[in-house]
Amino acid sequence: MAKKFQQIFGVGGCFFTEPWERPLLQQQMLSLAGSDEPKICYIGTAGGDNPADIEQFYRQMTQHRCRLSHLKLFEPHTDRFQEYFLQQDIIYVGGGATRNLMALWRDWGLVDALRTAWEAGVVLAGTSAGSICWFEGCITDSLPERLLPLACTGFLRGSGCTHYDARPDRPQSFQRYLLEGAIPAPGIATENHTALYYRGTELFEVVTAVRGKQAYRLDVVDGAIKQSALPARYLGD
Repeated sequence: MAKKFQQIFGVGGCFFTEPWERPLLQQQMLSLAGSDEPKICYIGTAGGDNPADIEQFYRQMTQHRCRLSHLKLFEPHTDRFQEYFLQQDIIYVGGGATRNLMALWRDWGLVDALRTAWEAGVVLAGTSAGSICWFEGCITDSLPERLLPLACTGFLRGSGCTHYDARPDRPQSFQRYLLEGAIPAPGIATENHTALYYRGTELFEVVTAVRGKQAYRLDVVDGAIKQSALPARYLGD
């Protein structure tokens, strides 16, 4: 049955290190597929297709009833990306260097293939780099010395920032780049263990695996940042 809306599930951090007996964010992501045994493709471009990341994906997700595959862009098993993505229920993008991810995706034509899949109803998901890549812009720590602005896929309006509660320079840098216009507003910042769920291009809800975690919307108003909390629904209730 054809899916009726586009979906993006972006996790602020710690998708594979949830501190609960139940992997709440994983279960929530799987529930979006509309299938009892969803097909999930892992893309680890941001991590350089690190074999350890791929192994972790399989180890974690085999706890669930699903069919797993992965695309190694450094050693692709196909160049028919659009056809391959359209066969999936969920495409999950791992974390790492967002700048490298975007450069390679653009060069290989993955952005257009992923957009086609998303528009057809395939769920786009990911953590860290795999969450912020869906926005028009983001801040990235692809260089170790500082956070930098970056243009992304533009599927979602505005700019994304993950790990908002895990590194003290992230809020300051995110706000500065929004004020300077280096990345487009609004800004959407996500704390670890918390996920944004978009239906179409609108934020439908924020969910979390840890009570008290949340996300934030940042607007530029009269030359200043207005930050508004986006409370998250705890998935353990």
